[in-house]
Amino acid sequence: MKLCVALDLATKEDCLKLAKELKGLDLWLKVGLRAYLRDGFKFIEDLKKIDNFKIFLDLKIYDIPNTMADACEEISKLGVNMINLHASAGKIAMLEVRKRLEKLKNRPLILAVSALTSFDEENFFSIYKQKINEAVINFSKLSYEAGLDGMVCSVFESKIIKENTSSSFLTLTPGIRPFNESNNDQKRVADLKMAKEYKSDFVVIGRPIYESSNPRSICEKILLEIIK
Repeated sequence: MKLCVALDLATKEDCLKLAKELKGLDLWLKVGLRAYLRDGFKFIEDLKKIDNFKIFLDLKIYDIPNTMADACEEISKLGVNMINLHASAGKIAMLEVRKRLEKLKNRPLILAVSALTSFDEENFFSIYKQKINEAVINFSKLSYEAGLDGMVCSVFESKIIKENTSSSFLTLTPGIRPFNESNNDQKRVADLKMAKEYKSDFVVIGRPIYESSNPRSICEKILLEIIK
């Protein structure tokens, strides 16, 4: 299991300061939509200058198949290590993205988003007319058949995804509160022990790290918990 630190701070300077504090640790960095729209592709370059971080660019691409493939190809040229798109865009779109990126010399991992962790059952059903677990299994099978590398999902769905696809099909799980911190706007959250139990491959952690007075110490503590 790998730690992925969410760079969701209010300014580019704050994000770069955090990255500098985490230099040398065995972790990934997640760059989300706000940071990318605000700071652009040069922000990715700035992060790579600090250390040889692996970077997950979390833009959740969703459009018609060709547009998604175009966008993912351009994103991949930034040298990021992981990207994502919405599984609900459909199998044809996911296939188009994978086929396009296969042509690249070093393509990033491609993950599909199942159900956002901000959803509870009632709100999810109002949109998709399915229970979360049913939809997640369906989305995961489509993503696996399309040749993607894994899923972005809640910890609670990680195990059933692997059971319905493959044990090597990656799961990246946001909504992690490592030491039982506040849930904030996340509905389906879990701690590190649960992430291990449900076989998560990547845990995304933001607020518990960057709101700490000593982010590096918290990361070191998390990394120790991961390898236990």
